[in-house]
Amino acid sequence: MTPLLRPTPASGYARIVAAATVWGSIALLVRATGAHPAVIVFWRVLFAALAIGTYLGIKGRLHELPALSGRMKLRIAAMGVLLTLNWVLFLGALTLTKVAVAVLLGYLGPVFVAVLNPLVSRQPFDRRIVIPLVLALAGTTVIVGPQDLSLDDGRHLLGAGLALASSFTYALLIVFVKRLLKGIPASTYMLGEYLVAATVLLPAAVLLQGPIGGVEWAALATLGVVHTAFTGALFLTGLRLVPADRAAILTYAEPVSAVVLAALFLGERASMTTLVGGVGVVAAGIMVARLSPAETATVEGPPVSVTASDEPVETDTPEE
Repeated sequence: MTPLLRPTPASGYARIVAAATVWGSIALLVRATGAHPAVIVFWRVLFAALAIGTYLGIKGRLHELPALSGRMKLRIAAMGVLLTLNWVLFLGALTLTKVAVAVLLGYLGPVFVAVLNPLVSRQPFDRRIVIPLVLALAGTTVIVGPQDLSLDDGRHLLGAGLALASSFTYALLIVFVKRLLKGIPASTYMLGEYLVAATVLLPAAVLLQGPIGGVEWAALATLGVVHTAFTGALFLTGLRLVPADRAAILTYAEPVSAVVLAALFLGERASMTTLVGGVGVVAAGIMVARLSPAETATVEGPPVSVTASDEPVETDTPEE
């Protein structure tokens, strides 16, 4: 078994960083289509559901989702609605305000996770994450450019509000999904979540402007299969292995990746201050990865790990 597939905290951190790095290219794909943000999210989750469904069908596991209890299905449905809201809010913010404003406010999510996680998980707040959290947030501020953070009019102010709301919904997703994953495989959870999200957004896909031409369809398919299904599985199986607050901090790898890719493919050269910000984010990630989980570990019920096939199995070592 390769190191990335081993059910260890180190592999959990590696999966989360890998997923966040790939997510940095989402802006490139969104720019390739002129569809409404809600329509983009619809096709994103639909393509992702098809990919996950195909995987489960090949593995003979499509029965897992219908076999879940009614209570679990309702919880997954609620997460699907919350996921829909989160993505629509963030893409809407990108269309209404400056990218720098949307990115910075959107990445307040890990701050909210750090506050909410102890309340939801009923664990003491880990003060050791404060320094890397502040460092990552400061690095992101430098990356997006403080000079671009002004709000010129009501439209920009509305976009900023949407971005802030998206960061809060992101935090809710992280802390609640962490608990749900103790009971079901990540792929089964994802299929249910994406199907619910696609159902919620179906009216938008019918009524609003959709993709036109092969390039836009290819961008949406890539967004769904690679940036949602594949990286979603990486992130969720990684999240199963590490504390939610630390996982959230590691997602600051996304803006670093976005800046690098923008420089490579959009001709947006990275300034020295941007590089300094990237160093701060990477340093924060390294600090988080080096924290010892044993110092604040508590176990709620039988601990759960994850295999290469993402099936939950009981282990003798705590997950957090």
